[in-house]
Amino acid sequence: MDTKRKMADVKIHVPSSKDSHLPRESHHSTKKYRLSPTLRENEKSSTKKKDSSVVTSFNISSSESDMTSSPEYGDIEIEEDKMELRRDLGFFSSVCMIVGTIVGSGIFVSPKGVLESTGSVALSLIVWIGAGVIALFGGLCYAELGTMIQKSGGEYSYLQAAYGNIMAFLFTWVSVLLIRTSSLAIMTLTMAEYVATFFSSCGDHEVAKKLIAIFACVTVGIVNSYSTKLAARVQNLTTTLKVGALVVILVGGIVQLFKGKTSNLNKGFEGSATSPSVIALAFYDALWAYDGWQNLNYITEEVKNPAKTLPRANIVAVLTVTLLYTLTNVSYLTAMTATELLDADAVAVLWGDRILKAAGVIIPICVIISTFGSSNGTAFTGSRTIFAAARDDNLPGVLSYIHVQQRTPLPSMLFCITIALFMVAAGDISSLIDFFSFVAWLSYGLTFASLLILRYTMKDVPRPYKVPIVIPILMTCVSVYLVIAPIVESPQIGFLYAFLFVMAGLIFYFPFVRFHLKIPGFEKLSIYIQLLLEVSPTSYKVD
Repeated sequence: MDTKRKMADVKIHVPSSKDSHLPRESHHSTKKYRLSPTLRENEKSSTKKKDSSVVTSFNISSSESDMTSSPEYGDIEIEEDKMELRRDLGFFSSVCMIVGTIVGSGIFVSPKGVLESTGSVALSLIVWIGAGVIALFGGLCYAELGTMIQKSGGEYSYLQAAYGNIMAFLFTWVSVLLIRTSSLAIMTLTMAEYVATFFSSCGDHEVAKKLIAIFACVTVGIVNSYSTKLAARVQNLTTTLKVGALVVILVGGIVQLFKGKTSNLNKGFEGSATSPSVIALAFYDALWAYDGWQNLNYITEEVKNPAKTLPRANIVAVLTVTLLYTLTNVSYLTAMTATELLDADAVAVLWGDRILKAAGVIIPICVIISTFGSSNGTAFTGSRTIFAAARDDNLPGVLSYIHVQQRTPLPSMLFCITIALFMVAAGDISSLIDFFSFVAWLSYGLTFASLLILRYTMKDVPRPYKVPIVIPILMTCVSVYLVIAPIVESPQIGFLYAFLFVMAGLIFYFPFVRFHLKIPGFEKLSIYIQLLLEVSPTSYKVD
């Protein structure tokens, strides 16, 4: 059985009245199928059509007798059908995507890490504010890049434009196998920690926590695979609830301040750390809590009017989070001493038990909702890096396909969730945070430097938003410091492993990307995946 007959026997997408781009009579007389690159090439050779590079779909008569009446299946009509992601995210949804991804587990897990590294209350608060400023400056740099290069994929697209395909591939290699997936794993594991607080009498069962995290990952994958609008609504709802939870905490702190609970805050800089590298580690913990400020750039192609929305959403979101985080940390210190905060496994829960009393049960519930929402946003944006790299042939092309009806990047989402599940089964929160921060800020620094490079190599490209040149220079220096300082202070073999892990990507780049080595049977597998998931290549053309 040849390829065309296989496609004729399998229904991928049947046009209905919703397919307004088709003539009315075609709704009843034709069935519409969409071709992968392999199938398009087969159709090119069999039908001998001219300029078949733009062919993306074909119509076959719905009557099987007509299809089998001749060796060529009778009359085959080739037509172009534009397939792309939908722009469903407005300003509010964009702000919620950033805030909802930033406010997740970090503010509930990392406060003790910041305080432990800084050694004093006052310095810890300065670090929290400083981390917010760094996140804001980073968002401004990314706003210029995103409005100039309006493609999804975030750092991948910018590194490719500035340094070439090898650097972009190495970022994808690290992002897919470590950065984005470990971030998702950390969030779901943290959610499981808080769910476990409701069953503390049953003991501490690590397997049960990992099963909860796995369930959360799978749920997030289903939501994002089904509909972009549904994922955005989940993000908006969970963001509203998590911001409400932080407002409850900071209002409680203000009440405590009026009651004179300031003994912990009055200690000021007592015991402050003086080592620059130790303070850098404190920034690692704080910046982990702020991570997500860059996430809107991963989904630029799904944002309405990105030239205006990107810079505005980045500024509003980061300023909001900085205010919430600073006041939340002040509130924590009105209810517990520094020692108690460092000893607490769930800081927010301890605060709720002391301030809200019986009503404190709402805090772990809000934390669970918060981390789930952050996981949802991370999966939403993380899968787009895979999607963008795959359509540039830096990953298997099938990972760039989108569902023919829902227009969601289903294969890349499933791939992202699968890697995250392996992370959940293998890792713990503290080790993942350290590894994630080191590699992430290496990629951030290269991206900030790419903005400086593109100012000269793409000087004539329109920039709807342009950040002052001093900001990307400063952010590049900050990134270098955050990468080098911990290595100088405490050299560890893990840093060498991280470097070797990044370079290991070249083992796959040269044979599979540079020299286009084909794996036997993979093209057939791609076709079966396309038919099984009902996904289609996009209309995107590689630059």
